[in-house]
Amino acid sequence: MHRKFIALIVATAVAITGLYAAPARAGDAEKILGGLAAIALFGAAVHHYDKKKKRERVARQHNHYQPVTPRPLPPRISRYDLPSQCLKQMRGYPGNQPLLKPNCLQKHYRHANSLPQMCRISFWNGKRNKQAYEPRCLRQQGYRVVHNQY
Repeated sequence: MHRKFIALIVATAVAITGLYAAPARAGDAEKILGGLAAIALFGAAVHHYDKKKKRERVARQHNHYQPVTPRPLPPRISRYDLPSQCLKQMRGYPGNQPLLKPNCLQKHYRHANSLPQMCRISFWNGKRNKQAYEPRCLRQQGYRVVHNQY
C-alpha cells in the first residue's frame, strides 16, 4: 500500500516538473507522451510486483498447512486413564452413582493392581459383599474415566 502511494507521488512529481520546467514547444509533445508512457510502465511494474508477492504469500500459506494428527499419550500419563466400560450401576450400593467393577478393571486395565486401596469400597448387595472402586475418589487421586481405549 505504501509503495503504491509513494510511486504515485513520484510519478506525479516527475510529470508536473516536466510540464512546467520549460515552455511548451512543438517537439515537446513526443517527450511528454514518452514521459507518460514511462510512468505508466513504472506503475504497471509496481502493480505486477504487488500481485506476484500477494500470490506467493497466499500459496505459501496454503502449502504449509498440514493437518495435525493427535499422538497417543505417553505411558506414564495414559496409565491414569480408566476404561469407561467398567463403569456400571451396581445394585445395593446406597448412592445412585455408577462404580468401577474390579473384575472388569482386571481384564481391561493393565495397572489394576496399583489402584489406591483407599478408593476401594465394600457393600452388601442383599446376597453377598461386593467390591468396587469409587470414581470420585479415583478422580481425586489423578485418575480419569475415558471413553476410548487404544
